[in-house]
Amino acid sequence: QEQLVESGGGLVRPGGSLRLSCAASGFTLDRYSIGWFRQAPGKEREGVSCIGGYDGTTEFVDSVKGRFTISRDNAKNTVHLQMNNLKPEDTAVYYCAADHWRDFCSFHVYEYDTWGQGTQVTVSS
Repeated sequence: QEQLVESGGGLVRPGGSLRLSCAASGFTLDRYSIGWFRQAPGKEREGVSCIGGYDGTTEFVDSVKGRFTISRDNAKNTVHLQMNNLKPEDTAVYYCAADHWRDFCSFHVYEYDTWGQGTQVTVSS
């Protein structure tokens, strides 16, 4: 059974950092496009960052550019989201997702077929 499990969330002060991890079981992550999404209370789920399965091209939503990075650890079948200089508006549940069909990633929720359960990130003083 294919499964994604996120970890690394928590409470952090503004300006702090967290590294989220998305570990896969049942399939090999490096072949597929992987996206990180977040959902704050009362808001729609939005794409934050993604990495393409074909050539590793990365994308970031404007609000996190220069602060977040995404990377693969193929040996551990894991994708990381490094989040620096966190702001209160980054507070949300963060999800990772896999797209088994497309070579390049996007922020379209409907293109992702496997989702993790989410990890809470809270940025507050």
